[in-house]
Amino acid sequence: MYYELYIDVFFLENFMMDSILLYLINRLLKCGRSAGRMTAGAALGSILTCLIMVSPLSGIWRMLFIHAAAGPVMLAAGLGIRSVPQFVKAYALLYICAIFLGGLLGMLRPCMRIAGMFYGAAVMAYFVFLKCWKLLACLHGNAEKMIRVSLYTDQGHLDIRALLDTGNMLRDFATGDPVSVIGPETARKLPGMQLMQETSRLIPYRCVGGDSLMRVFRISRMCVHMDEDCWIEHPLLGIGETDYSGAEDGYEMILNPAVIME
Repeated sequence: MYYELYIDVFFLENFMMDSILLYLINRLLKCGRSAGRMTAGAALGSILTCLIMVSPLSGIWRMLFIHAAAGPVMLAAGLGIRSVPQFVKAYALLYICAIFLGGLLGMLRPCMRIAGMFYGAAVMAYFVFLKCWKLLACLHGNAEKMIRVSLYTDQGHLDIRALLDTGNMLRDFATGDPVSVIGPETARKLPGMQLMQETSRLIPYRCVGGDSLMRVFRISRMCVHMDEDCWIEHPLLGIGETDYSGAEDGYEMILNPAVIME
């Protein structure tokens, strides 16, 4: 039994995947490398992989050299990693990302007979992975710590502390946009709140005491300060019935987790 290997197709697929993996790791570790350097690193990794695959080595030795040589060379060339701790993180992320992307593309590949569709799905998988990673990073440990949030209006901005509440699934029935809730006192501190109230409206919501109405309005934008700042344009805020600043953890907003995923 033997297989025919089309080296040009093999190179292009590896180059595409290696490029996406380097872009992902660069974003996650904040290496700040240029697109040209990462592209060159991906090309070098793919060339080494092709050379190993056409070598007379047995299958086990080929896989060993690919994982022990091609991967580290690609990381060093594409991301300029020098320290051992950073290399360990990058190497672990390389395989975590590869497993995720490989699994997703493996499921979609039978439905894609055109190469362009396959590459498009790979790019889509890149953004899906980033969104999932960002959500997990936000959810991790938020039972013990708050998130700093900056609310921006046309008249200024307000910095507050927010609790990321996975139980807050409130959405505007008209637009489907997620709603984050602030207390009345925090709303009064927002610059230009009086003007925004003129365009606010009421939406129904369900609470412990039964069905009620909540006043919602939009602000210019909101920044959720995480490992990487997450900017949301024209987010929808609701004014709750009570203030949260007196809570034990001292937060002023209940942040809807959907805002960092959309």
